[in-house]
Amino acid sequence: MFENTKAFSGFSVDDSQKAKQFYSEVLGLEVEELDMPGLLSLHIAGGSHVLIYAKPNHLPATFTILNFPVDDIEKAVDQLVQKGVKFETYNEPNFKTDDKGIFHGGGPKIAWFKDPAGNILSVLEQR
Repeated sequence: MFENTKAFSGFSVDDSQKAKQFYSEVLGLEVEELDMPGLLSLHIAGGSHVLIYAKPNHLPATFTILNFPVDDIEKAVDQLVQKGVKFETYNEPNFKTDDKGIFHGGGPKIAWFKDPAGNILSVLEQR
């Protein structure tokens, strides 16, 4: 039934203009304002897009909503920190990040950060 449909994901924010600024200026992604107020289309490499919509009673996602694969996580984290991004740190018995916020505990190296609406994003090293 949906085998030929190009599905897309979406998530909410509390302020679409702050989201537009963050995703375009900080992350360097193409963001398009759609015809309806508060709706944005986030263009992802390869032709995919994600719908971002303003929601008055927005609650940040408690899980990672977007993962950005990178070749060099140290470099990506450093570049984002220079743009004002703060990375999450974890210090649980089996879940610790280093001083930069990078998790090295198996699988790909990964670091989590939040958008202005509090949604969780990540960069992860794929080689």
